[in-house]
Amino acid sequence: KASLSLQKHHHRAEHWIVVKGAAEITNGSKTLLLSENQSTYIPIGETHRLANPGTIPLEIIEVQSGGYLGEDDIVRLEDSYGRIEK
Repeated sequence: KASLSLQKHHHRAEHWIVVKGAAEITNGSKTLLLSENQSTYIPIGETHRLANPGTIPLEIIEVQSGGYLGEDDIVRLEDSYGRIEK
């Protein structure tokens, strides 16, 4: 299954809304399976990951809020693409 890195942010929270397909979401210690029109909120500092558990393309809307929204505010904890800084 395709997935994003397990990550967290120091300066932003995120709200994910599933528009199409299904999403397997790690949000802290919980794993959620969301379908179309369902959503989850990820607080600042919470460990999270998004994955597509199926074959239907996954589309989400991501709303970010916080004092800083730069892409360099990503702390990767696990990554399938070798992007963890050591």
